[in-house]
Amino acid sequence: MADTLTQLEIRRSVAPHLMTGPGPTVEERNRLLRIALRVPDHGKLTPWRFILFESEARHYAGALISQRFRVIRPEATEEMVALEANRLARAPLVVAVVSKSAPHVKIPEWEQQLSAGAVCMALTIAANAMGFVTAWLTEWFAYDKEVLSSLGVLTEERIAGFIHIGRPTEPPIDRPRPSLEEIVTAFKPQD
Repeated sequence: MADTLTQLEIRRSVAPHLMTGPGPTVEERNRLLRIALRVPDHGKLTPWRFILFESEARHYAGALISQRFRVIRPEATEEMVALEANRLARAPLVVAVVSKSAPHVKIPEWEQQLSAGAVCMALTIAANAMGFVTAWLTEWFAYDKEVLSSLGVLTEERIAGFIHIGRPTEPPIDRPRPSLEEIVTAFKPQD
């Protein structure tokens, strides 16, 4: 396993269609999930949970997604529908990180949502450290209440991300990153 700083320096997303198996074993998957739940969680609320899409469940979920796609896009071609049916089947494992933030007397919902985002990032870094590649995606169906309901997401919950985990079919190519000069400012006290 590469050291943490190196992993963070080289981290990049890999499109799910460029992933293959084998995916994580049950032991590796469970280790990844245990690592992901160690994120900051102000108030110890655990404002997130996981839904796993593995094996045939990926195809079953894809059928639900493509059925809904046909309803909202009746003009869609069979190729477009097939693409939607395959959304969660491109990687051997897809972990839906579900944000279950709620009003709280002390902890703002925004902090709870950030915690769910931190789960997504911790999961991607841990998977990369194990030698897998990842993609943190949402896609249109992450915002469709009917699809979410069919996937087991409750009305008050939201998808923080679908984390696709697999092996690369080709070496990942990095993309340009912003320079620090473009994105960093120093606060200066006013006189």
